[in-house]
Amino acid sequence: MDMKVLKWQIVHGSLVKRLIVKGFLFVAVMIVVSFVQMAHMIKNSEPMVLNFGVCPLNFGDNDQYVSITGLFKPVFGLGFPMFGASLMRRDDENLTKNVFKEMMGRGFLGLNCNALCVGKKSSNAALVLQELGLLNVVGVDAHPYFSLIWRRFVYELDHENSSFDFVFSRDLDKVTVPALMVLEIERVLRPGGTGALLVGSSSFYAGNLIKGNLIRSATPVASFLKSSDVVHVCGVGAYTLVIFKKRSEIVDSLEHYVLPANCPSTANNKPYLKYLEPLVEKKVGQFETQISYLPKFMNISTRNKLVYINVGAGEFVETTLARMFKPHYPIPHHLFNVFVIDHNTSALSLYVKNPGINFVYHPGLAVAGEDPLAYVDTDEFLSAPLDHEGFDFIHWFSETVEDGDYVVLMMNARAAELNILAELFKTGSICHIDELFLRCSAADCISLIKTLRRSGVFAHQWWGD
Repeated sequence: MDMKVLKWQIVHGSLVKRLIVKGFLFVAVMIVVSFVQMAHMIKNSEPMVLNFGVCPLNFGDNDQYVSITGLFKPVFGLGFPMFGASLMRRDDENLTKNVFKEMMGRGFLGLNCNALCVGKKSSNAALVLQELGLLNVVGVDAHPYFSLIWRRFVYELDHENSSFDFVFSRDLDKVTVPALMVLEIERVLRPGGTGALLVGSSSFYAGNLIKGNLIRSATPVASFLKSSDVVHVCGVGAYTLVIFKKRSEIVDSLEHYVLPANCPSTANNKPYLKYLEPLVEKKVGQFETQISYLPKFMNISTRNKLVYINVGAGEFVETTLARMFKPHYPIPHHLFNVFVIDHNTSALSLYVKNPGINFVYHPGLAVAGEDPLAYVDTDEFLSAPLDHEGFDFIHWFSETVEDGDYVVLMMNARAAELNILAELFKTGSICHIDELFLRCSAADCISLIKTLRRSGVFAHQWWGD
């Protein structure tokens, strides 16, 4: 009997041991694979051109507890657990609030945003956003994890793709596989939405006020992103704030278009792309004076004619002409053949008396839910070039612009205008546009303009009306 018991213990005991060892080996392999993949992504990630620095955050009434390094100073009250925990919690809430205020000031976060907070303190962060005036805020305490039962990573962000305008988390250094968390945040962001990660000092991601460490903090995040770009990195005391924006669908589509090898505009512009002004996140002063206008560098005296096309500006075209051409642009605007393309024909009366300015009616530029004929009165209806069957911009462009013309295009960065931009790339008509101005606000256009410049387009960000 004793031999049977001993044999049973040997067989089953070794089986249990083998199962335990295999379990540990499996977990170890998963961790090693994750780090190898992460190292590979970091190694092959593109260099980032970002804004680095210290976020000018105001710590309110509690900065007497914060040292110049951003670490909490020892104070008498911290010797009492109840008081110390309360103080740390209040400082933690103030830190989160000031991070959100910083993002609002930079245009990354608006009151109309549909926001999501992810992580253990997400409910507190959601309350802070509501205090700041946001109405649509959701907090999710859990984050993705690996399930040994299902042998795969389980997604706990129970939201549809492209559901939120803004997602915030402080848990990147608290998860086993940070890449999964970043990808989940990116998944639920809508195109053009903003993600913000506040990285703590307890992991190798952490940064401080040294630029090199900030770069090291942002590089892993950037390597995990598939359809977003890191747009801002700054030190917040002992933390690093990494902000990224999800690229719009138009950006991804433009990156897949291959322009013809004999594309005139990109070939002519190539030597001058290095003179383009740097992109900025916020309008500063007289931005018109900081733009590197193409005729400053290129001789266009041999061009057949000068063409200026403004899409979607309506009644603001006169203001745009006054702000850009008269004081700043190297060529007087009266030398251009000006075309105003818009759905608002009430603006027609502003231009019929100005020689050289032509109004072209495009009903497709109306905002969703807006009746394009609401602006049309009887006289303007008879005089404007209307086309109720739709307006083919590419066809009109090919008939208006000829080889050898110098063409300047200014347009809004709204969906209808961006569809026109996509068609210009798809048909190769972009090869006949020498200079492009995108009218947009905040940081919405930065990724798009970067893509355009990489394609060889002499593109500018216009902080206009």
